Amino acid sequence: MDNKNGYFKLEIKEDGTYIKLIPPVGTGKAVDYNDVNNYLADRKIYDYDVNALGRALLVSKDKAVEVKLTSAKLATEDETVNITITPDKMVAYGRFYPSSNGGKELTMSDIVGSLAVAGVRYGVIQENVEGFIRNKKYNEDIILAKGVKPLEGKDAVIVYNFNTDNTLKPKQNEDGTVDFHKLDMISSISKGDVLATLSPAIPGKSGMDVCGGVLTPKKVIQKILKHGKDIYLSDDGLTMFANVSGHATVTDGKVFVSNTYDVLADVDSSTGDIEYEGNVNVKGNVLTGYSIRAKGDIIVNGVVEGASLVAGGQIILKRGMQGMSKGTMEAGSNIITKFIENAVVKAGGYITTEAILHCKVMAKGDVTVGGKKGFITGGAIQSGTMITAKTAGSTMGTQTILEVGIDPGIVDEFRGLEKKIASLENDLDKLLPIMDTYKKKISSGEVLSQERLDYIRMATKNCITLRAEIKELTKKYEQLRAEIGSSDSGSIRIENVAYPGVKIIISNVNYFVKTEVHYTRFIRDKADIKVVPL
Repeated sequence: MDNKNGYFKLEIKEDGTYIKLIPPVGTGKAVDYNDVNNYLADRKIYDYDVNALGRALLVSKDKAVEVKLTSAKLATEDETVNITITPDKMVAYGRFYPSSNGGKELTMSDIVGSLAVAGVRYGVIQENVEGFIRNKKYNEDIILAKGVKPLEGKDAVIVYNFNTDNTLKPKQNEDGTVDFHKLDMISSISKGDVLATLSPAIPGKSGMDVCGGVLTPKKVIQKILKHGKDIYLSDDGLTMFANVSGHATVTDGKVFVSNTYDVLADVDSSTGDIEYEGNVNVKGNVLTGYSIRAKGDIIVNGVVEGASLVAGGQIILKRGMQGMSKGTMEAGSNIITKFIENAVVKAGGYITTEAILHCKVMAKGDVTVGGKKGFITGGAIQSGTMITAKTAGSTMGTQTILEVGIDPGIVDEFRGLEKKIASLENDLDKLLPIMDTYKKKISSGEVLSQERLDYIRMATKNCITLRAEIKELTKKYEQLRAEIGSSDSGSIRIENVAYPGVKIIISNVNYFVKTEVHYTRFIRDKADIKVVPL
């Protein structure tokens, strides 16, 4: 059985105008008073017996019934359709009302024309329009047009077939020492290996609403396989291969491979300074005064003296650094070493060692001082996240600064700005009294030479420049100070003892150890530093 809503139609007779109410079929809905009222109001038919219509509507749920509206013989009503477009303009509905006796019925072109008048320009469903003409259904919403939603595309995806995670930490032995035989952090590759594959972006397709508006899909992210030398791509550019055996890294989406440069003895006068595109592996020591710069990792099996090591990746010292107040290490990633003494060390990742003596150490990640010794004595240690040590300071009260909570790079920039602003203000303070003296001379009527007038103009310009620069730097300085002040992250963990002379800094809050504290963790609590037991 074909379900249909109940509907109504006008009947024009000799004694007046009637409304005929037809009951629903099957599960269709009965005629609703509001529908009838709105229909009659649109045709300016107001003066009718509302009560009689209400009673008839109740009866019309089960059988057809007529109600006289007026004794006037009104004009014939044609079959009509009301078009409704949804707010998102994706669907246009038509609600049809029958003609009165003697009225005209809608044709296909009439319905399409009504859609056009309503603003429908796209997506007319011809089948539904024809379906209505074949099988009239009144007083219900029939979908006459539908828009097409945009088809979203897919972003390009690159899959790397080697380790790109620089946060992996080395395996530790039961006594806390690092097992240098099982680092497993270097991405070794062989000639011909597939380094990466690219699934290209799939562009989306535009859609259109029923009013003819174009619906644009989200823009997809295009990617290409980027690489350095000793790498080649397949003909379609979707697969990347290694042309040499060695080590693979990815920096800013660009893949690099290189062979490892092996130094079979010491780095000394026989080798000179070393600068290499890949990894450097030193079997012996690195002597004072020499340097190694590598785009990849640096591994030294012996001792590093007052030398300079700069690595784009990790630095691994299987013994340690005796810096002699000359040694420096800077790694783009992590630093792993037995000990560090009298040196300046900077890591873009974490630092793991068994002892730090009188050093300036900066790490974006954790600084972990463990193993059998696990002590930090003297110097200043900065970590963006956490410092862990067994012992901090010494029984002699050696000044030792432990600072966490802010990226050391931000702290350095903040302190550099502080010095720069002070220097500029000092320059300005020297100029202002001279300017005041000349102003007084001019005000008193003293005639100045052209040379002095030129000097005044130049000094005035310098004052303006200095003030502008001070203002700009101060703005940046205040931003960094606010950033440092708002940070409450980071902690310092002492697994044995911290001696008097140790200064704790978490963000911009200071704490001085005045008596020995044992098995302690220092954390920031708002404007204070709390000392809590482990």
